[in-house]
Order: sequence, then structure tokens, then C-alpha cells
Amino acid sequence: MCFINISGLMETLLRSEAEATYLHGTKILLVGFELRWDQLRTEPRLTCVSCLFSPCLAAPPTVRIVHSGLACNIEEERYSERVYTIREGETLELTCLVTGHPRPQIRWTKTAGSASDRFQDSSVFNETLRIADIQRHQGGRYYCKAENGLGSPAIKSIRVDVYYLDDPVVTVHQSIGEAKEQFYYERTVFLRCVAGSNPPVRYSWRRGQEVLLQGSDKGVEIYEPFFTQGETKILKLKNLRPQDYANYSCIASVRNVCNIPDKMVSFRLSNKTASPSIKLLVDDPIVVNPGEAITLVCVTTGGEPAPSLTWVRSFGTLPEKTVLNGGTLTIPAISSEDAGTYSCIANNNVGNPAKKSTNIIVRALKKGRFWITPDPYHKDDNIQIGREVKISCQVDAVPSEELTFSWFKNGRPLRSSERMVITQTDPDISPGTTNLDIIDLKFTDFGTYTCVASLKGGGISDISIDVNISSSTVPPNLTVPQEKSPLVTREGDTAELQCQVTGKPKPIILWSRADKDVAMPDGSMQTESYDGTLRIVNVSREMSGTYRCQTSQYNGFNVRSREALVQLIVQYPPAVEPAFLEIRQGRERGVTMSCRVLRAYPIRVLTYEWRLGNKLLRTGQFDSQEYTEYPIKSLSNENYGVYNCSIMNEAGAGRCSFLVTGETPQSLLCLPPGHQTGETRARECECECAYRLGIRQRSLIDHPGHTTSETAVQTSTSATVNFLRSKDVENLKAGQQRWWEQEIKINGNIQKGELITYNLTELIKPEAYEVRLTPLTKFGEGDSTIRVIKYSAPVNPHLREFHCGFEDGNICLFTQDDTDNFDWTKQSTATRNTKYTPNTGPNADRSGSKEGFYMYIETSRPRLEGEKARLLSPVFSIAPKNPYGPTNSAYCFSFFYHMYGQHIGVLNVYLRLKGQTTIENPLWSSSGNKGQHWNEAHVNIYPIASFQLIFEGIRGPGIEGDIAIDDVSIAEGECAKQDLSTKNSVDGAVGILVHMWLFPVIVLLSILSPRR
Repeated sequence: MCFINISGLMETLLRSEAEATYLHGTKILLVGFELRWDQLRTEPRLTCVSCLFSPCLAAPPTVRIVHSGLACNIEEERYSERVYTIREGETLELTCLVTGHPRPQIRWTKTAGSASDRFQDSSVFNETLRIADIQRHQGGRYYCKAENGLGSPAIKSIRVDVYYLDDPVVTVHQSIGEAKEQFYYERTVFLRCVAGSNPPVRYSWRRGQEVLLQGSDKGVEIYEPFFTQGETKILKLKNLRPQDYANYSCIASVRNVCNIPDKMVSFRLSNKTASPSIKLLVDDPIVVNPGEAITLVCVTTGGEPAPSLTWVRSFGTLPEKTVLNGGTLTIPAISSEDAGTYSCIANNNVGNPAKKSTNIIVRALKKGRFWITPDPYHKDDNIQIGREVKISCQVDAVPSEELTFSWFKNGRPLRSSERMVITQTDPDISPGTTNLDIIDLKFTDFGTYTCVASLKGGGISDISIDVNISSSTVPPNLTVPQEKSPLVTREGDTAELQCQVTGKPKPIILWSRADKDVAMPDGSMQTESYDGTLRIVNVSREMSGTYRCQTSQYNGFNVRSREALVQLIVQYPPAVEPAFLEIRQGRERGVTMSCRVLRAYPIRVLTYEWRLGNKLLRTGQFDSQEYTEYPIKSLSNENYGVYNCSIMNEAGAGRCSFLVTGETPQSLLCLPPGHQTGETRARECECECAYRLGIRQRSLIDHPGHTTSETAVQTSTSATVNFLRSKDVENLKAGQQRWWEQEIKINGNIQKGELITYNLTELIKPEAYEVRLTPLTKFGEGDSTIRVIKYSAPVNPHLREFHCGFEDGNICLFTQDDTDNFDWTKQSTATRNTKYTPNTGPNADRSGSKEGFYMYIETSRPRLEGEKARLLSPVFSIAPKNPYGPTNSAYCFSFFYHMYGQHIGVLNVYLRLKGQTTIENPLWSSSGNKGQHWNEAHVNIYPIASFQLIFEGIRGPGIEGDIAIDDVSIAEGECAKQDLSTKNSVDGAVGILVHMWLFPVIVLLSILSPRR
């Protein structure tokens, strides 16, 4: 184990050129080293104690949950869980503190509540779960799960109890069997008080100013019904007396827990107190034509106190166009969707509510269909001279009793006769159906027969159905084109399954799955098609299988259904394992990486390629094996890094990633001179010992494309892939490099318990930093020990350059706004959801890579027009004011945006200054379809204080409105004029003038501030 002691003030590690202020007196213990801040020295020192030439060992995760201190009450460790109580409407903050190496990944989950209360993975540096304005349904048990691949995941839970108290409600009831319109003398009355609460509520009663208690009045009884749990809530007045007519108050209390005040409700009981009664001034039912306005009037005929009137609909809510005015309900321009039962309800909390209903019927004719039935006494499905044929016509009519039918032949009215028999089917068996039986079909009977359906009284357009009977009227037949089965398509494409139908007339085609228990892609069990084509948008692998098309009796022959089968084959990219694996091995030892295919289609054309970073190592094609391997015979520093194995087929690629790092052999042990082991004296250590110190600014970790120098390499939170030897860190200036590393050489042998001190003189921008220390020997490197520390100074060094391509796990510390309607999503074309909306969104990131990431808003359901998604940047500091000269506070802000789709909404960019949390200054805006390509925007900004940028995406009128952003950059100095003139959109020009109108705001604030 290595214990690191940073004593004194971390001035040179975290300072700016200005005089710094510090946190001190704090001691932080880590796995592998210890950080200590005190005031013993004025110069910061890095010390290493007890170097045994063994690695700082990997450790499984541990977890602990802490809270923000806003809880009303916390019961620690009760039956293996902690209980955290909080008042409804407050902000819940829970922090999951983890240890372990590699640094564990954290996930918050919830076992109770709605599905929307589940939480996504948190980033490595975001361990806090925050719920603003918490509601009662968000209470439950919350779990923090940490795992790093070593041992079992660490899990801790805490139960969140949300406290609340609703307004109490008093209802009045008379004794059963004696209910009358009024509560006369010598009647028993019950007053019930109910209020929703957590914890259980306690009730108390008053009559006027008198407190009522059990036994204080013989005519009053206070009790709890046997079917309830909790406090007393029933006040019983036995055989009403004159003094019982008074004002009664019910006080609900939760005993001031969480500072929730008591709530009270009053009710006046008199000899006029009565339950409500109402009357509807309309007919029942009401039959109207579409487009007419209808008014329903409900009036009260009794009740004390005066009842309140409400209208409800038996199924669903009232139509949006409904106009309510007291007890009057008006529906202008009524439609068939507005039909149904409407009820007026009167309530005054006395007795049961009164309810009256009426049924609104909207007259309509729809769904006209026909079918032809050949002679049932012959097995032949064809129509032949001398045989019987029946034509049936069906229409859905409302109301069905008003439906009438008329038959015509070649436009002339047709009456029922011995050979032309017209009948109407029993409405209870087949409503809305009429039949025309042609007995002994003759050549002269060929022609066009028309069935006309109408409603008595008119007002609704008739439905006419034409049926042609001739020698060319033949039963249907189904075939599938040879090239259409099997039909091969790729996941995410649009597939069209075809069944060719012949015959006259052509019937409706019904599509279903061959497996009758499996639903169609739209969720239904059967789908109708008039042209025989089934169109499936955004095909997924679950839709593979066999589909059945069959003829319907409607608009065709009433004969045995013809059917055919169509096979759909969906190609999808390979699913592989492992998705990520960290491999540790000592130098000069062998390592073999294996990537296995779990599922893929087609599997016969799988190819693979191995890469280390961007370097291609090996390519090949699968034969019969299900995996591919890449060996490293002797591991060295040059072999460290992230290895990616991409397995590809026609539909895409799956990728395995391996992080390969070195590890000091466990058996290596350097002993100081003179140490005895049995009878053998161990020789002195001849190995060199060194430490590598790494420091980088946390807010800028892992930005794509950034390196400290040509020899710098990529890192992860657990270990550095390569390291810098003999690096002259003094040449690295603060603000120019985002992180640096330095090797600390140790000369000679190290005694057990020896204290090693190293002075830090490098300059780093004072914010949040990741500090890493790694022991090195000639056998390899040990485990790195990592700690994130925070530092604050009175004057921050100013921002000089920032770039974010959203490639790292923490998306450059951009965060989601808690006040918006939905979130931005990190996305790449290679990993996007297979059910994405076509005809919108980018097909690659800004650089053209399918593997690259960007941020975008998904506008599919359940998103609605006008909903907003807001993405907040980190807070950036600016250069301090120079009292002896001008200060250049201009910055060039640029980004790429993609706005493609017919329903594109609006993309806005705002600037928020420090201290102005409610004021957002518009920088840039664009709306509408910009085409299937990335556009670049440049905006000059002139902030006068620390600032933050906000990207706001607004959903347009439809689902084809995805908006994306990529490669956000901020550089010191104004943008080039050609960038502003050639790449900015016209509607984005507002941004370059933002500093002009900020000035009067600041002046006004200065004037209004009090003089000291």
C-alpha cells in the first residue's frame, strides 16, 4: 500500500497568478493514499510513505448513502435500511459515496412508484440524486448500486417517506332508514371528517368555540368506524336537539411533523340542512345531426347548503370545445365523437350526491359494405346462369331504427318480386343489413345493382353501394410475387409486404401473423388493406417471421377465404460480448482478447477488424467459429491502450472494447538490507522505484482530440494507458494544457516506512481536479490511486479555449435543465435506437463518422408541440479586470447544428451571467428545415462575468423534427469576419450584439444597489 500525504497548502497545485484562498484542516483517506491539508508548511509537498514495491491493489466497491440535511427526521440503520422523511414540495438530495478501484459506476433505482420514477445511469462524477418539488407518489425505497467488475456489486438503500396533509372534508349523513329531505328534530346525524395525510392524521371537533370530547356531552358520541384505520373521525349527534344546530369545525393535524400546520374545515348544521336534488331541462335521449349546437341545462331543486353542479361524461373527459356556465353545458358543432352519456352531479357534502343523466345520439351513416353469396346448394363458387345468387349490403347507422334501404338496377328502382326477393335482416342478428336474392339467374339479370342506405328525416347524406353482376364476376384469388417472399430488409427500414389479388370485385385483404397469438407491428391482431400491401415503417428484428394475407367477405365473395403466406427477414447488426473489459497484466507477459458473437443476421457474411486507437491491427472473416481473438505475446508500454474489435455484417457493426493496462506482479517484494527471512538473508532491492503524478482539470477531462503533447495518450478514470517519462512539466503553462503528467524518480533503495517528499511547483487553473498517483517499477506499474479535489480562489484565471464533441462519458460536464419538459440525448448513428423516426435527424456526426457522438432531441411520442429540452454548459470564468489598462473579454462561440425534417421546431442559444439566474440573454436562434447536412454557427460574446451557455430545443408540430448539435467550441478573441459573414444564419445574428444591451442592465443594477 502507498500512503500519500499532501501537507501544507496546495497553492502551487491549484493556484492562479493571483493570491489564492484555500480549504485546510481537512483530511481525506483513500484506498492507496491519503490526502491531508493543514497549515504546517507554507509550501505544498507530496510525500510517499511505506513503499513496498507492491501495487496499490484493486478493490471491490463499497457504498454509503448520505443526505443533504433537509430531512424532517432520519432513522439510522433500522432493519438494514434507513428512513428519510421529507415534506411534500421540498427538494430531495441523496448522495451515493463510493470507494473501490477501478472507480465504480453508479446507478440509482426505485422499487415503488410509477415507471417514470426510474432513473438512468449516473456518470462517474455525478453521484447525487436530486428531485425538486418531490410529490407523495415519489416516496419509496431508493437503491444506490455501485459496481466495477470486482466481486459483487455494492448496494445500499434508503426509504424516502414523503409527509403531507390535504385539506379536510366534512360530509353529513342521516341515520339509515330515516332519510328524508330535511334533518328534522329527533333525528340522528353523522358528521364525518376525512383528510389524506402521511403520517396518519389526528382529528378534533369543535362546536362553536367548545371543544367536543368523548363523554363531555351525552348527546354527542365521537368514534372511529370499524372499517377504517387511524384516528377518530366520526361525530355522531344522537336525536338532534336545538343546541345541536350550530357551527361545527373539524381540525386535522399531523402533530406539526415537518412543520406541517394544522388544517380546519367548518360546517353549519341547521334545521334546513338537506341533501341535494336536481332536474334536467332536456329530453332523454337527445338525437341531433352533426354540426348542430346542443345545450344541456341542469338546475337544483333543493339542498342546503347550496349544492355545486358539475358535468361529467360516462367515458372519457368532456370535449375540449365544451362551454360550461354553472349548470349549463354547451357543445358547439357536435360530432359523432362527442356522442355518449352526460351526467349532471350536485354535491353539498350532505347525504349522497344527486345525479341525472341524458344520452346524446349523433345521427350518422358509415362503413358501407357488400358481399356476394353464390348458390349455397352447389359447391362451385362461381356465378352461373340458372342458379341462385344473393347480394348483401350492410351499413352502420345511428340510430339504427331510422335506417331504411332502397334497391336499384341500372339506376331504376327495384321492387321485391317472386324472382327478386328483397329482405332486411333481423337487427338483433345482423343490424343494418339488407339482402337481394335473385332466383334462377338469367342473362337479362346482368347489370349494376345499387343499394342506397338513408336515415328517416334526412339531414344525413345517403350511402350508395354499387355491385356489378356479369359474366366477368368471379371469386378472388391470392398470389405472392416470387421476388416478394421471402422479403429481406434491414432493421430501421420500411418494408412492404405484397399479396396480389385477382377477381371481380376485389375484396378487402386482411393481414395477420401466421402465429395467431402474435400481434401485428401496430399492436393490433389484424390489419385491413384495400390494395393487398402491408407497409411496415421502422422495421425491428422482433418483426421477423411469417405473415398471412387472406381475403375478406366484405366487398367480394362470401366464400371460403383465400390466403397466402409472406416471410419477412430482418437483418440486424451483430450483438457481441464483452461490450467492455479491463485487462491488467504485468509487462513482458501475454494477453489474449476474445470477442464473441451472440446474435446477428446474416451471420454467414460476418467480418471483423481489430484496432488500437485508430491503428488497424488485423482484419478477417468468420468461418464456422463464433469468436475472434487477438493475442499480445509480450506486453509493453506501447501495447497499453483501448483495443476495439468491430464485427460487421450487411446491417451494421457490434463492438467489443478492451482496456489493457500494466500491473506490478504480486510476488515482487523489495526488502530493506539486513531483513531476515528464515535462515536466508534477502539481498537488497536492485529495482528502481518511481511514481507518476497526474493532474487534470475535472471539467475538461477526456475531451476529444485534446492531448498534452505528441507523446501524450488517452486516459480513463482507473488507469493511464501510457505515461510520460522524463517529462519537463515546467514548460506546461496553466490554461494551455488541460491535464499533465510527471514522473517522480526515486534514487536508491526505499526503506519500509520511509517518508518521501516532493515539492509541487506547477500551475493549474483553480477549479475541480483529478489527482492520480501511480507506483512504477521495472516490472510494470501498479494500480493508480485517484481522487477528485475541489479548489476555490478569489480570482479565477480566465477561459482561453474550450471544445466539446460529446464523445466522453460525462458529455464535458453539460447538464440537463430540471425545469424543462424533456432531455437532450447523447447519440451516434451506429448505436441509435432501431425505432428512430425516419426522414429526420443526422446520419453521422459532424465529422461524418457513424461512430461519433452528438446531442439531439427526440421529438417522437409522447412529446408534444412546444415542449422544450434545455442543455446547460459548465460555468466558465473570464479574465479579471485590469486596473491599468483595457481587458479583452471577447470570445468566439461556435457550434455545429443539424435541423432536418418537415416538422423542425426552434433551436435557441442563451447566455446566462453569474448572479443572474433568472435572466437569460438570447444569443442565437434558428427554426425550420435546414436540409440533411450540418451547419456551422459563429457568435461573438462579450461576457462581463462568469457565464453559462444554454441550448434550448423546442419541439415542432410533428415527429419529424429532431434537432442535433455537435462540436461546441469557445475560444478567446473575436471570431473571424469571414466566419460571421459566411456561416451564420440570418436569424442567428442577434448573438453578436448581446453585449450592447447587457450594459444598461448592469448599470441599472449598480444604481439600485445600496451604498455602503
